[in-house]
Amino acid sequence: MAALVLAQHSTSPAERLKDAAAVAFIALLLGIPMIGLTTVDQGGALRIATRWPTLCIFVGVCFAGRLLLRYAIDRLRARKQARERSAVSAPTADQATSPLLTWIGWAALGISVALPMLFSENRYVVDTATTVLIYVMLGWGLNVVVGLAGLLDLGYVAFYAVGAYTYGLLSTQFGWGFWQALPVAGAVAASFGILLGWPTLRLRGDYLAIVTLGFGEIIRIILVNWTELSGGPNGIASIPRPSFFGLPFKPPGDDPTFASFFGLEFSTNHRIVFLYYLILALALLTNLFVSRMRKLPIGRAWEAIREDEIACKAMGINARNVKLSAFAIGAMLGGFAGVFFAARQGFISPESFTFNESAIILAIVVLGGMGSQLGVVLASLVLVLLPELGRDFAEYRMLLFGAAMILIMIWKPGGILSHREPTLRYLATTGDKR
Repeated sequence: MAALVLAQHSTSPAERLKDAAAVAFIALLLGIPMIGLTTVDQGGALRIATRWPTLCIFVGVCFAGRLLLRYAIDRLRARKQARERSAVSAPTADQATSPLLTWIGWAALGISVALPMLFSENRYVVDTATTVLIYVMLGWGLNVVVGLAGLLDLGYVAFYAVGAYTYGLLSTQFGWGFWQALPVAGAVAASFGILLGWPTLRLRGDYLAIVTLGFGEIIRIILVNWTELSGGPNGIASIPRPSFFGLPFKPPGDDPTFASFFGLEFSTNHRIVFLYYLILALALLTNLFVSRMRKLPIGRAWEAIREDEIACKAMGINARNVKLSAFAIGAMLGGFAGVFFAARQGFISPESFTFNESAIILAIVVLGGMGSQLGVVLASLVLVLLPELGRDFAEYRMLLFGAAMILIMIWKPGGILSHREPTLRYLATTGDKR
């Protein structure tokens, strides 16, 4: 039976060649106007020149790439089916990976703590690592909504913006500090999460995605047009930076500063390192909070709603409150990340909270593996570091970035870490729950 299933999904070499030829033909049709023909300036007049060799190379690359891609897909599909057959015969095989993932998580934590010490003089590395941690925190927040509760949210950047603007307004208009505004911004973002979740309780899938997308655009348009509150397109500037227990990171003067208090030579890297450890602490608290929530009844209710909402209602679970709690907690975590973003940048504008940001955060959750905490970390590294490493390729950078994402999803359709640690485990011998 297994051999029959494998044969149904296999592709013969002739079919692969036919498919690659069709792709090459389409590439030829598209490449003639875009690559084969170009305009050159001759004494102030434009004339059309041809680049047939370049077009032939482009078509050949498309043919070979499609052929290799189909071959790789067939091989990966065969390996996946082989693993599924082995998993049926050995149901406990997935549990062997849990210790490895634990060691990977502890190793990642150790590297994160030691990174500023290893690159103390390299501001670029620390800044990039800070950006990665921001997206890790955002990914963990959205993972509550999408990964655990199974609610597709395309407007998550709205809560990110609400947190940032709340801190920006409280700090510039009322003189609030970072730690004073942090819980308030989280509460405001959670309120917006409930505001979004309440009218969408009966929606799922594509319909919910459209509504959340519209909500994100509404928030952005309000920020652009409500100039008296948000500053409009000009945004909010001169946002105070967080200090170290009241000690600012500035050159020594009459008032005590971080450098003068500790007897250090002033350096702008002090603030960079402090911001890094601050977002690292916030991210670790977020991870601890989400991991703890998963083990509570509300966390199990999230996963139950994701798997079968009708069965949950039949068992007496209040689906409305469960969904609202997922929206509220996810929005709160996004608001916390927004506060840090505003404090780090010192300036915010609506251009920082476009749909592209929501798409990137959602891609992190999906690419890392729905519901996987460690997977979000690995996906954040991939999605942030790949564009940075590809800066030398100029206009080809995003093309290579997209190709890398496609290859990863072909290699791991369920995400980088599709395996999730179960919240409940039953012993086969005794039937006890632990």
